[in-house]
Amino acid sequence: MFVDPESIVKILDILPGMKVADCGAGSGFYSIPIAKRVGGAGKIYALDIRKESLEIIRSKAREQRLVNIEVLRANLDHKEGSHLKSDSVDLVIISNILFQMENKKHLAEEAYRILKPSGRVVLIEWDEEKKSFGPPLAHRVNRRDAEEIFLKIGFNFEKEFAAGENHYGLILKKPSNK
Repeated sequence: MFVDPESIVKILDILPGMKVADCGAGSGFYSIPIAKRVGGAGKIYALDIRKESLEIIRSKAREQRLVNIEVLRANLDHKEGSHLKSDSVDLVIISNILFQMENKKHLAEEAYRILKPSGRVVLIEWDEEKKSFGPPLAHRVNRRDAEEIFLKIGFNFEKEFAAGENHYGLILKKPSNK
């Protein structure tokens, strides 16, 4: 079984009015269910480098009458690549993109920059087990290395969670004092 966004969204304490950045939003796997949870007072920033992905999210949002999703073309391999304001979001979701990043540290720094104090980053990545699907093993980032990237930036480990049979999930928190 792959990651089930609905079950993950349920365990994330997403509240109405929250602002959430979905990094590497793809086709809206997380953006759509989170948009429903944060409601009209909340906002989802669906960030992706691929225009086609952003169009899919736009279309789904229109179809479901979700006006709280803002799609933004972003290159998260670059410094300030999200184009979001510093300290502006409550939660950052990074799912299945860490293994693709040339500069993983830039992604962690960007998450830290855009998160409000006490904000959380949710990291979901492929585990290291050899399967007939998923990215090549050489590209995968093991759980300990992924955690270390974020801890070095200044995040604190909050918890690990079950993210499906083929993935691990981590929640890290930006300190309340800068």
